[in-house]
Amino acid sequence: MSDPPKTGLNHGYTLRKTLGQRATGMALLDYLSQSFRHSDEATWRGRIARAEVLVDEARVEPDTPLRQGQVLAWIKPPWREPDAPLHFAVLYEDKHLLAVDKPSGLPTLPGSGFQEHTLLSLVRAHAPGASPMHRLGRGTSGVVLFCKSAEAARGVQAQWRQPGVVAKRYLALVSGHPPQDRFTVDNPIGLVPDTIIDALYSATPDGKPSLSRFTVLARHDTTSLAAVDIETGRPHQIRIHAAAAGHPLLGDPLYGPGGGRTPGSEARPGDLGYRLHAWQLGLAHPLSGERLVFEAAPPEALRPA
Repeated sequence: MSDPPKTGLNHGYTLRKTLGQRATGMALLDYLSQSFRHSDEATWRGRIARAEVLVDEARVEPDTPLRQGQVLAWIKPPWREPDAPLHFAVLYEDKHLLAVDKPSGLPTLPGSGFQEHTLLSLVRAHAPGASPMHRLGRGTSGVVLFCKSAEAARGVQAQWRQPGVVAKRYLALVSGHPPQDRFTVDNPIGLVPDTIIDALYSATPDGKPSLSRFTVLARHDTTSLAAVDIETGRPHQIRIHAAAAGHPLLGDPLYGPGGGRTPGSEARPGDLGYRLHAWQLGLAHPLSGERLVFEAAPPEALRPA
């Protein structure tokens, strides 16, 4: 990655998309407004007028009809990204694998206004071409595994698809005192309609099977520290399951009892405040077969006694 512009802005980004059958016959402005609903028609009309939207690399008018197979390009000019901690620590590295410790506040991948202030961008400056095998939420710290070769990626993905082969243990600070030191939460998780964003991952009977095992390690005045072993990797799984059990993560601005949005909350999934750390990740080396366990030291608030 090249050095950031001296203005403090990033380098911008061009999103390219090959149009499918749904786009055929639609006017460009209608397609953009319906496909990217974070911006209204007036905003998209302005982008088209400034040649920030191209079709097959050519300037177009808002009423231009589209057809399947064309390439739509949205050219985002440089912008100032939200602040984030721009560092990581290497936990393990060889020519196939790279395990890193991500700080809380740094997104794993681009999105929600982040493009270069991401773990992916930082890691690729260190190891070009490295690909993340999973992601952590912006507020979650701890172990993230990258693969540096296609052969390694295939081996890791094969393990990830087999239940119980990859060991994933987290540390979470939950509200209140669970009645048992050990308990399991298996609420299915899926997308449900939401008042703030189009859809929100939540506990729902129509969701995908999900399983988290909680072990209380310490009880404080109003909180408990728990180790959480997850056998599935649904989005925001621990946040949702802790809330569904009646003990949301301390400071979680989004998920409340029941495993859905807290009534009255306007938070988004990337908002910070909760305490969650990806503590240990164990799997077999995809080439040698050696059992590896990567561990990231937890922040002080999440350290077991």
